Amino acid sequence: MPPSPFVLVTPGATRGLGLALTRQFLRTTNIPVYATTRREGEDEAIKKKILDELDGVAPERLNLLHLDLTSEKSIASAADSLARSLREKNLNHPYIHTAFITGGMLVPEKKPADLDFDEIQKTFQINTISHLLIIKHFACFLPTKPHHHHLDVPSKWIHVSARVGSIEDNRLGGWFSYRASKAALNQVVKTFDVYLQHHPNMQAICAGVHPGTVKTDLSKAFWDSTDSLLEPMDAASNLINVVENLKTEQRGQIWDWARRRVPW
Repeated sequence: MPPSPFVLVTPGATRGLGLALTRQFLRTTNIPVYATTRREGEDEAIKKKILDELDGVAPERLNLLHLDLTSEKSIASAADSLARSLREKNLNHPYIHTAFITGGMLVPEKKPADLDFDEIQKTFQINTISHLLIIKHFACFLPTKPHHHHLDVPSKWIHVSARVGSIEDNRLGGWFSYRASKAALNQVVKTFDVYLQHHPNMQAICAGVHPGTVKTDLSKAFWDSTDSLLEPMDAASNLINVVENLKTEQRGQIWDWARRRVPW
């Protein structure tokens, strides 16, 4: 029997870009999708919300994990729950086909006086630290030789970043902690990809993506200031298309929704 791929989207069950990515993977593939949510005790309602807009999708393909981006204990527990679920499904050598780590928050500081210690901590926790901890606890689900033999296409481990994380492209300033945390996330992307290259038994590449300005709660204050506002499902479709077409030589870099490289 061939190995069994699955998709991981975190957070991805309740709103925004993560929810759109989850729906898009359910709609366009036939493999299991694992999406995370902070909300416990609402699994059936959340599954119904996700599946209601999808026709012909087998409900058993959608699996929820409970994960709080502010708690390493919760992230570790979610990874344990994923391992247990895969065992219960009795899949043959399951592995992450594509992982989207989407966690992000924005506090739009315009001047140094706007900086707030607690908000800075929260921003780095969500935008950078949680991404590191998800690597720590979930990278073990990436395909390795010899269990998964040789895959024709490596697995894609993807972090959702932002163009404003580019140091070279920073001409407007502002958004101090958001820019800094996303710049740090871009370094995480590069560093994890270098790690993967140094461990050739791991058949995976890591990259970052910039989705553009998406019509979500995170960007709500800026909807009127852009002419290129994207609906979440359109943004999800764009990103999945970009990631599906990523070549091995494009690894370790940040790509926008139109397949243009975001400068460091």
